[in-house]
Amino acid sequence: MWVQNAFQRLSKTTSTRLFVGLRLAKDTSGMCWRGVLYDAPTIAAAQVQRHEVQANGKKTKRGGVALSRRFLPAKRPITEQSFAESASRTHHARRVCISASAENGHISVGNGFNEQEKTELVLGIESSCDDTGVAIVTGDGRILAQSLASQNELHAQWGGVVPKLAQGAHQEAIDGGIVETTLEKAGVRPEQLSAIAITIGPGLSLCLRVGVRKARSLAAAHNLPLVPVHHMEAHTLIARLTAGVENVQFPFLALLVSGGHNLLVLVRGVGEYVQLGSSLDDALGEAYDKTARLLGLDVGGGGGPALEKLAKQGDDKGIPFSVPMIRKGNCDFSYAGLKTAVRLAVEDKVGDDPPSESNMQVRADIAASFQRCAVKHLEHRTKRAVTWARELEPEISCLVVSGGVASNQVVRARLAEVAEQAGLPLICPPPSLCTDNGVMVAWTGVERLRLGLTEAPPTEEQAALEATGEVDVSLKPRWLLGERHPMAVQLGSAKGMKTKRIHPALTGLCTPKELSSPS
Repeated sequence: MWVQNAFQRLSKTTSTRLFVGLRLAKDTSGMCWRGVLYDAPTIAAAQVQRHEVQANGKKTKRGGVALSRRFLPAKRPITEQSFAESASRTHHARRVCISASAENGHISVGNGFNEQEKTELVLGIESSCDDTGVAIVTGDGRILAQSLASQNELHAQWGGVVPKLAQGAHQEAIDGGIVETTLEKAGVRPEQLSAIAITIGPGLSLCLRVGVRKARSLAAAHNLPLVPVHHMEAHTLIARLTAGVENVQFPFLALLVSGGHNLLVLVRGVGEYVQLGSSLDDALGEAYDKTARLLGLDVGGGGGPALEKLAKQGDDKGIPFSVPMIRKGNCDFSYAGLKTAVRLAVEDKVGDDPPSESNMQVRADIAASFQRCAVKHLEHRTKRAVTWARELEPEISCLVVSGGVASNQVVRARLAEVAEQAGLPLICPPPSLCTDNGVMVAWTGVERLRLGLTEAPPTEEQAALEATGEVDVSLKPRWLLGERHPMAVQLGSAKGMKTKRIHPALTGLCTPKELSSPS
């Protein structure tokens, strides 16, 4: 058991201060943690104390809640048994934070955010779809540098992402030195890195392979550990960087909305997820894009922003669209029917006529009516997800909304009301970090690195064979984030749900040779 190992490590330490933090519920006064503080030359002589951290009503420079601490009198000596009991009293014992400031150096065990240990330096590479993202992030959440090679203009003329073109653009960005440029901007040499985090799925295989090969080549050249990253986990955990880990504590509820995914998940910890609901067919971002194209809008800057802009000029009740799945008592999403209704409305009221002043109002009405129903569907599902999440974890800390569509102002406003009604803070990363980026991958690398979820780098010979394609790398283009809630629509039970070649859900553990053994 990890608790026994931790106790043994601490017992061998001549320590000036030991700390164990146990997560407690959020109360009306703010975030509250209980812990035990040991101030003693050795753990055997330490005494258990209660340690509380609460909000003091002030704001930090990062916009979070300032915290104040207090310590209650010592109660009893610490032993291996009481140490284990303290850990087991929290629902997720693996996330107890243990740290010690000792004469022979600082040690840390568990998944706590340790202010005394800010040495992690992680490079993140993202290439799952149509953007090449690279970033370098520190353990204390500083973004030293980031770069993004967007492919919006490349794919706009085709009305969607063309995998082969996307692969070529990723390769051009990598060959053009986007990784080396980012390192230079950060003032970091590769050998100074703690690890390299790389998205291995879900996504387009052709695109994922470009980033993975580069990451493995760099890791081999500088003997750096690799951190395989789930793309949707990265979207989930980025809120802990932008809002601060003290404000986004496990467990929390996350809604991920993007062009390819709609996902409601209960986040119990790094690698610990319960999928409450997901897309049965089209995701919201895809529905926005397709509706924008049906309306003849310029989607060069993205269909979502173009439709949102047009909808401001329309009557959101001008077209009698129905809210999807209104009678279905689950948290899953379906936008295929609404998309079809939009197509029929365009054919009926606009026909083949190009956009003009004479038909722009009806196009705006269609856009506004679509957006009202689409977002209302999102609201209904999220409200139910809050209830389901609280049945599993009564003290969820907040609602996180992330993904490309999270930058839509109507979506944010409506979900802010849902969060307020539920008594939860709404946490949204800034728009630039809602879309695919390297920062979210690097930060997820930091979180996983702290748990030891890394793998050894390949040999230079192995990396060279992979770079030429003689040996393939393992990718997970279709990869579940977590096990599905029992009341959610099960895989394969709904029309349009594809089940072929889906990789098992992320478990929080990185198996040996995760990247190097194709599956």
